[in-house]
Amino acid sequence: MRKTQITAFVFAAGFLTVLGGITFAQQDKYALRVPGGLAFSEFKGYEGWQVVATSQNAKLIAAILANPEVIGLLGRYPGNGKPFPDGAKMAKIHWIPKKNQRF
Repeated sequence: MRKTQITAFVFAAGFLTVLGGITFAQQDKYALRVPGGLAFSEFKGYEGWQVVATSQNAKLIAAILANPEVIGLLGRYPGNGKPFPDGAKMAKIHWIPKKNQRF
């Protein structure tokens, strides 16, 4: 997996977070592309991927997701110095938390 793909996907997730308040009338999210050409269709099904790490600070909550190919490789890669094989994908998603008005 190339670092540019990961960076582009992180940018895409941040872009969608910023535009989260805007309604996309009948638009398929998998049709979206980020500058540079990376498309959400390349990460289709990410909603069902396993969470491998989470983090939180005062402004953001983040989760790193991995597809089944990556989960099957854990323990063998990347510590051995070999690159991940084709088909191995990870995604990082950011959320901006909002305080619940009731609390």
